[in-house]
Amino acid sequence: MGAERVAAPTLQIEQSLWAQGFVHVAGIDEAGRGALAGPVVTAAVVVTPACAAAPVWTLVRDSKLLSPAQRETLAVEIQKCAASWAVGAVDAAQIDAIGIAAATRLAMQQAVAALACVPDHLLIDWVRLPHIAIRQISQPKADRTMAVVAAASILAKVHRDRLMTDYDLQYPGYGFAAHKGYGVAAHLAAIARLGPCALHRHSFAPITRQATLFNPS
Repeated sequence: MGAERVAAPTLQIEQSLWAQGFVHVAGIDEAGRGALAGPVVTAAVVVTPACAAAPVWTLVRDSKLLSPAQRETLAVEIQKCAASWAVGAVDAAQIDAIGIAAATRLAMQQAVAALACVPDHLLIDWVRLPHIAIRQISQPKADRTMAVVAAASILAKVHRDRLMTDYDLQYPGYGFAAHKGYGVAAHLAAIARLGPCALHRHSFAPITRQATLFNPS
């Protein structure tokens, strides 16, 4: 049997919200939550009835299903066609201080606050934002079903990948441009060889173990 075909996300939920009188519907997603190094990055994308006809909303997918080139191309179109978009980021030190769940919520709140227009409804992948007084729907794998969330996943991933490529120049030897801080074998080998750097999340177990080896008490 062949691989199961993944249905494309649609604007069905967004359209139902527009029909209820909501106009500025924002999709929110993150990138880098499970990485061992670098920030957690989020994006918020607002789609309104006025920009709903743009072809890009039929082309977006969960960022993990796209190639880097596809994400880069779509990111340009999303930024051009969205009513508003913004990103938020929380660095490794703050992740260590408050935990990855709180850091992800904080980065999402940053993205919402940075939007040029105030959204009247939020569509979020997995996370709920209780400190934001805006109606919201949180749904697992929303980036697979809701086009505006898929668009946010693309912008978050593209922004974070660019950051990690830049960090590769600041912290040579770890291979951040290649693996973007995730716990692949090459990254773990580099940490074992060089020890953790300032970009690593020292509260994450693999980094904690290596930090102990390099800095025994």
